[in-house]
Amino acid sequence: MSKHYSFPLRLYTIGMALSEPAAALALKMRQRRGKEDPTRIAERRGFPGRARPQGRLAWLHGASIGETISLLPIMERLTRRGFTVLVTSGTITSAKLLARRLPPRVLHQFMPLDVPRYMRRFVNHWQPDLVLFAESELWPNAIGEIRRRGIPLILVNARISERAMRRWRRFPKSARRLLESFDLCLAQTKADAERLASLGAPRVNIAGNLKFDVPAPPADAASLATLTGMIGDRPVWVAASTHGGEEEMIATAHRMVASRQPDLLTIIAPRHPERGPAVAAIMKAAGLSAALRSHGLLPDRRIDVYIADTVGELGLFYRLAPVAFIGRSLVPLGGQNPIEPAKLGTAILHGPYVHNFADVYAAIDRRDGAMPVSDEDTLARALLMLFSDGARARSMARAAASTVESLGGAVERTMDAIEPYVLQMHLERRP
Repeated sequence: MSKHYSFPLRLYTIGMALSEPAAALALKMRQRRGKEDPTRIAERRGFPGRARPQGRLAWLHGASIGETISLLPIMERLTRRGFTVLVTSGTITSAKLLARRLPPRVLHQFMPLDVPRYMRRFVNHWQPDLVLFAESELWPNAIGEIRRRGIPLILVNARISERAMRRWRRFPKSARRLLESFDLCLAQTKADAERLASLGAPRVNIAGNLKFDVPAPPADAASLATLTGMIGDRPVWVAASTHGGEEEMIATAHRMVASRQPDLLTIIAPRHPERGPAVAAIMKAAGLSAALRSHGLLPDRRIDVYIADTVGELGLFYRLAPVAFIGRSLVPLGGQNPIEPAKLGTAILHGPYVHNFADVYAAIDRRDGAMPVSDEDTLARALLMLFSDGARARSMARAAASTVESLGGAVERTMDAIEPYVLQMHLERRP
């Protein structure tokens, strides 16, 4: 880390260097818990999983599924401009999903832990010509390695919450030093731009939210046909990206709705698919029959709750259900992104805790594209109303879809902002 960095950042770098043996042990423990891919765990220590391709290479990093998927349109456009794209993420689920959706000339590696030697090893091998970090990924040692080599570094789809800003304000010099390392910050909203600038980012533009421009998630045609035929005329809804504490409320809501809609099918897609058996146990305790998709089971007429504990299939379940509840919002965790169900014509329900996507929900709610609920009782009442009033459900779905479409354009604005760096690479070869 440069001598110009603040004392807390230098202390962080020293601490991460000294913790390298502990980091290796932590990776082994995560592997035992199924949190790391044993065949690729060396990538987390900066060892490459493949050779670096010839030519210009852009490195794009997103923390997990949402961030990396939002980068897909940027990946496609950079490959058209002659780059090979290396995309990194930190979770197994993101790697599995990306394996199905990556465009040609795009490679995936796991992001190394922010240990100085790991990062140095990674950057020495890949030698990127351009680096884009998504949202709020501020890893000091990664940033230090990139800046030491004079590689253009851009923060795209940048966002910072009020809470995160308050935390960074405890270390104002560190925040300024990190943000000054970015050649450009492209913020999602005006509020994000103002927070970044107040923390010391010198060059901030507003580009909008890349997630509005991501294509709707795909669905396997054969699976869609099979499940459509099996569900038939049963009323069906999906509870997507649920978290612990919500499934009990969903079970109660199911029982309340089923008293009026006896053939009701509830599909639960937990945010963490490995929780599938735990969700099944919750349903069993509530007196409901459940089937796990990961076990190859299907929702026949005997099944009350179908647990979609797989990766990359939400596009399938949004297409099956006219109503979707978006989880992590009945518990105070900030909600999940409603853009995908909106693009697929689904009426959206959500809880009160949506601060992670406050602007998105506010825009959709204003146009009556979504309906807030507060607990199992209001969830059940909303479901009964939408099942009995198909016109209202379709109206909500159209409003959500048109809202999302009207808020697009971030990809083009982002690429316009990146273009000067791409042109510069055409004009000169960086040593």
